[in-house]
Amino acid sequence: MIKIITISREFGSGGRTIGKKVAAKLGIPCYDKDLIEKIAEETGYAKEFIADESEYAPNSNSLAYMFIGRGLDGLSNADKIWIAQKKVIEELAEKGACVIVGRCADYVLKGREDCLNVFVYADKKLRAERIVKQYGESAVEPEKRLADKDKKRKLNYKYFTEQEWGKRQNYHLSIDSGFLGIEKSVALIVDAVGGAAGNE
Repeated sequence: MIKIITISREFGSGGRTIGKKVAAKLGIPCYDKDLIEKIAEETGYAKEFIADESEYAPNSNSLAYMFIGRGLDGLSNADKIWIAQKKVIEELAEKGACVIVGRCADYVLKGREDCLNVFVYADKKLRAERIVKQYGESAVEPEKRLADKDKKRKLNYKYFTEQEWGKRQNYHLSIDSGFLGIEKSVALIVDAVGGAAGNE
C-alpha cells in the first residue's frame, strides 16, 4: 500500500505545484518549504542558507564539491545539512502518509514498499515560459536559469546519492507535465497511488 509520494522535478516543470495538488487530493500533508524549517531546527543554520544548500550544488561546475571547506570533524556544511535532511525525511515518512518534494527524498526512502517515486519533467520552452510567469523576468535568460538550476540539482543528487538525477530507473513514474498538463499529471499520480494513502 502506497502512503509516501516523493516528487523530484526539473526546474520550471510544475513539480512543486503537482505535489501540493496531489497531497490535497489525497488529504495528506505536502512537505516542501516545511522541510527547510525542520532542517533549520536540526542544524541551527538559517533557512535561506538551507534553501540553497539542501538541494543545489554550490555552483554548476562538475567539481563543485571538491573544494568546499570542512570542519575538524571532516564534514562540510553541506554534509551536515544532508545528515539532518535525511533524518527529517525518514521521520516524516514514519509519521504517516505524505508527499515530499525534492531534496533527494526518493533516494532517502529507497527500498520502502509504501513509497512511490515520481520524476516530473517538461519541454525546455514550456519551462522557460513558466518560470518567467511564476518568478518574473531576470537579467539572466530563462534558458540559462533552467540549465543552471538543473545542473546544480543534478550535481547535488549525484554527490549525495551516487546516482543519476532524472534517470528513469531511479523512479517508479516519470511524467511529462508539459504534454499532460498539471491536472492530468496530478490525476495520473493519484491513480497510481490508488487512493490508498488517504485511507490510513
